[in-house]
Amino acid sequence: MLTIGDVAPLFCLPSSDGTELCLQNLRGSFVVVYFYPKDSTPGCTTEACDFSASLASFVANGACVLGISPDSMQSHQKFINKHALTIALLSDNNHSVALQYGAWGEKKSYGKTYEGILRSTFLIDKEGRIAFVWHKVKVKDHAKAVLEKLIEIRGNVA
Repeated sequence: MLTIGDVAPLFCLPSSDGTELCLQNLRGSFVVVYFYPKDSTPGCTTEACDFSASLASFVANGACVLGISPDSMQSHQKFINKHALTIALLSDNNHSVALQYGAWGEKKSYGKTYEGILRSTFLIDKEGRIAFVWHKVKVKDHAKAVLEKLIEIRGNVA
């Protein structure tokens, strides 16, 4: 499991804008990477809409926001179009990036045990290190909490 100060694992994934997005190309900026289970489900929709609504504030504070799920690019496009999302969504269809970040594992629902995305968020600093981690994310006010932490951390950086 990644902790504060660890080097963020590098990745390149297909992005909703039609390009391949590589984390290493974002050095020099803060990056919010949040893992979510599935497009167009209630909690995931709330989380994506909240991050989209706050995107200008994240950008003003030197950060970009990346949502990652195992969904296909086609699913991401429908999700973006349906909810007018402005954040980048990345497709981790084999969940290899989620595994590297500790965001893939055992889940339980209605008495069933299965493997899936563990809703998690990582704030990565300008040098590519983990600045803060949220595990077992509760969606309500999460984007606000991430933005507040970004502002706090930026204020502590010379």
